[in-house]
Amino acid sequence: MSVKHAISRGLELGRSVFQLGLLKSGGRVAAKLRADRFRVGPSVRTVQPQTFLPSRYRYYRTSLNGLAAQLQSAGFRRRFGGGSPRNRAVFLAFGLGVGLIEQQLEDDRKSAATCEEIQAVFRKKRFQSPLKPFTSGYKLEDYLIGNPIGKGSNAAVYEAAARFAPQKESNSECSPVQLREEEEERETARSLTCCSLRNFPMAIKMMWNFGAGSSSEAILKSMSQELVPVGPLALKQEKEAITLDGHFGVLPKRLSAHPNVIRVYRAFTADVPLLPGAQEEYPDVLPARLNPAGLGNNRTLFLVMKKYPGTLRQYLEMSEPSRRQGSLMVLQLLEGVDHLCRQGVAHRDLKSDNVLLEFDSDGCPRLVITDFGCCLAQSDSTLRLPFNSMWVNRGGNASLMAPEVATAVPGCGVVIDYSKADAWAVGAISYEIFGERNPFYRGVGLESRSYQEKQLPLLPSSAPADVQLVIRLLLRRNPSKRPSARVAANMLHLSLWGRKALSNQDSVGMKKLADWLLCQSAVVLLKGCSGPRGNTVEAELQRSFLSNLDLEDLRTAVGFLLYGREQRQACVLSA
Repeated sequence: MSVKHAISRGLELGRSVFQLGLLKSGGRVAAKLRADRFRVGPSVRTVQPQTFLPSRYRYYRTSLNGLAAQLQSAGFRRRFGGGSPRNRAVFLAFGLGVGLIEQQLEDDRKSAATCEEIQAVFRKKRFQSPLKPFTSGYKLEDYLIGNPIGKGSNAAVYEAAARFAPQKESNSECSPVQLREEEEERETARSLTCCSLRNFPMAIKMMWNFGAGSSSEAILKSMSQELVPVGPLALKQEKEAITLDGHFGVLPKRLSAHPNVIRVYRAFTADVPLLPGAQEEYPDVLPARLNPAGLGNNRTLFLVMKKYPGTLRQYLEMSEPSRRQGSLMVLQLLEGVDHLCRQGVAHRDLKSDNVLLEFDSDGCPRLVITDFGCCLAQSDSTLRLPFNSMWVNRGGNASLMAPEVATAVPGCGVVIDYSKADAWAVGAISYEIFGERNPFYRGVGLESRSYQEKQLPLLPSSAPADVQLVIRLLLRRNPSKRPSARVAANMLHLSLWGRKALSNQDSVGMKKLADWLLCQSAVVLLKGCSGPRGNTVEAELQRSFLSNLDLEDLRTAVGFLLYGREQRQACVLSA
C-alpha cells in the first residue's frame, strides 16, 4: 500500500467517523474500549490475562481491530477540529496510521478465515467408538460379570462381557463383544492383562445407593452427574424422557465423543446383586436383604463402559514414560479438559486415580478422564457456581482443588468460577507424569489454599522446557493470569509440531503460522487417524487441535511461548 493511498484512505475513514457522529468524549471512548477488550464471545470462552505479558507480545492477546480502535481513540481524545495547522497535521497522521494498519487488518481476517475453514473440516470428522454398537444390554442379566477391578468412595467396578454379542465369523477365540478395529487386539497383546481384556472387554460400575430411594426415576435424578458421559442409546427410550435434574440443575446435554474422555455405553437401574468380594470389600453399602447390617437401598445405577488395563497412577508406579510420551500425556489431559469446558462441564475431581490408561498401536499411553460423580454440568455453560452456603458442594479431592475454589468463602453473591480449575489440576498431575511427587499431596507440604508460586518444586530435566513453562503457568494462583486448557494445549501443540513456524516469529505477522496450519491440515487428512498398525495418540491429538482452532487462542499461545523462551535466554545470558 503506497503512502499516498494510505493517507487518502485514512482521511476517508476519518471523514466517515465524523459523518457518523461518533466523536465522543475521551473518557466515554476509553471506557467503551476497555469493555470491548474484555468481552468474550461464547460463554465457554474465558478472558486471558492482559497484564501478564510484556507489551511487545500484546499483539497475541488483542486483535488488530482492537489496535485500530485504540489508535482511533487516541485521535478522538485530541478532539480534532477547528482550523489550526497543528490540528490538521495531527489528523493527517491519524489517517495515515489507520490506513497503514488496514493491510494488517486484512491479513488478520484472512488468518481468521483460514482457522475457521480448517476447524469446519475437522469438526465434521467424528471420533469413532472403540466398541461396536449394540442394541441390547439394558438389564444386568445381559452381562457376565467377572472379577472386581477397583473400589472407590461411591462405587465398585467389575470386569464384564455381554452375553448377547455375536461371535466373529471365524472360529478363533474372541471377546463376546467385538472391538471395532484390530488395533485393540494388538494393544491387549502387549498388556499383562491381555487375556482378561479379551474375555472381559467391558467394565460395569455399580454405584452405592444410600439415600436415593429404589425407584428408577429417583436414582437417575440423584445420580445424574454420572450420566454426563453417556453415549447415544445408553438409556432406554422411556428413560430418556426423564428430566435428569440433579443437585446442580438440569443436565443440558451429554458429552460428545472424545478420545480422552470416558464413554458410557449403557446406563440402567437394577437390584443390587451379591457380587464377588462384596461381603469382604463393601458390606455396609449392601441392602438389608444381602446383609442385615447393610445401609444400602435395594436398587442402584449401573454403568457399562469399555475396560481399560489400569489407571494413570498404577502405570506411573510401574513405568516411567519417555520425554515425548510425558509431553503427549499432559497434552491429552489438557485436550480432555478443554473438551469438557467447551460443553459446560467441570470435572472437579481430577487426579491420577480418575484417569484410565491404555496403549495405542505405537505403544504410546492413551489417557481417558473418568468418574464424573463430582462434576458440575450447567445449562448456561458458564461453569460458575453460586456459593452462598457451606452446604454447597465444591467438588472432590481437596488436595487438588484450585486456589480460587479452595479459598472461596460462602456469602451472598459469592460465585466460584470453575473455568480454569481443572486446568490447574492438570498442572499438579503433570509432576507425577514426569516422575516427581505431586506437590499438593501429603508429604510435600504445599496446600492449594496458601502456597506461593516460588515454593513449587523444580521439574526434572526430563520435562521439556516448553512443558515446564506450561506447567508453571497452569499452577499460577491467580486464575486471570492462568491460561485456559485450550491455550495451554495450543502451546504444547506448537512446541511439538510447530517449532519451525515459531522460529523468528515477529510480533505482528501470523502468515507463517497460517501456512503451517494449512500444511498440518493436509498431512493429517492424508494420514488419517491410523498409523501402520492402527489409531495413534498423536494423530488423534492433531485432529483435536485442528478441530478447535481459534485465532485469538492461537495468538495467546504464541505470546506465552515467545515470552517463556525470551525469559530462558535472559537467564542463560545472566548466568
